[in-house]
Amino acid sequence: MTADSAAPSGSRPDGPRHVAIIMDGNGRWAKARGLPRALGHREGVQALKRTIQAAPDFGIRCLTVFGFSTENWSRPAEEVSDLMGLVRTYVTSDLARLEKAGVRLRILGRREGLPTDIAAIIDRAEAQTAHNDKFILQVAFNYGGRADLVDAARRHMARVAAGETTEPLTEESFGAGLATAGSPPLDLIIRTSGEQRLSNFLLWEAAYAELVFQDILWPDYGSKALGEAVAAFGQRERRYGGREVASARASA
Repeated sequence: MTADSAAPSGSRPDGPRHVAIIMDGNGRWAKARGLPRALGHREGVQALKRTIQAAPDFGIRCLTVFGFSTENWSRPAEEVSDLMGLVRTYVTSDLARLEKAGVRLRILGRREGLPTDIAAIIDRAEAQTAHNDKFILQVAFNYGGRADLVDAARRHMARVAAGETTEPLTEESFGAGLATAGSPPLDLIIRTSGEQRLSNFLLWEAAYAELVFQDILWPDYGSKALGEAVAAFGQRERRYGGREVASARASA
């Protein structure tokens, strides 16, 4: 779904258009049940599927989720391997369904350092859904907010060095170099599991986003929890640094 398109039929026109989620709590969910962490991650994939399906009903047309950070490489090799396996499984099982549903899949993050087959899977998924415009699903994978800021600065410097531009760097031109360039402005960031921090996620984009922290572990997430976060967003007053009060609905 593009930034200028209307909300889907039956959706709520006063809700946030672009929502980002830090999907936290897979490990704790598994530990509380005496299960391996890998099963927590697998249940987290099911929660993601439920959330993607529910999002358009709340007027959301772009969903960005934090799948794997640049810092996650420091986790035990077995856990990293399992997370990579989930990417392979998810794309294999759901890509055709996402394409048919009009979902455009974008992967945010550095491609270098990824296993060769994972990079190929990502490229294929993006190419196969590039024509879709009903809904945008952005997965931050091998992503870090600070790394993305550095990469955007490097892209600008490379353009200058190549003689492609002589214009001074502006917020607009810098934003065009970020991984999220072209997506709608970010309205709402949700973090699950009760933690209250951004953890290096969408640092530039979060400047005027509303933050909602929910005390629910990610594998238990779904339409009800998403609706509660959207309802909390609807009660916020957004000033964007000014004195005039703008309701969250007005940003839609």
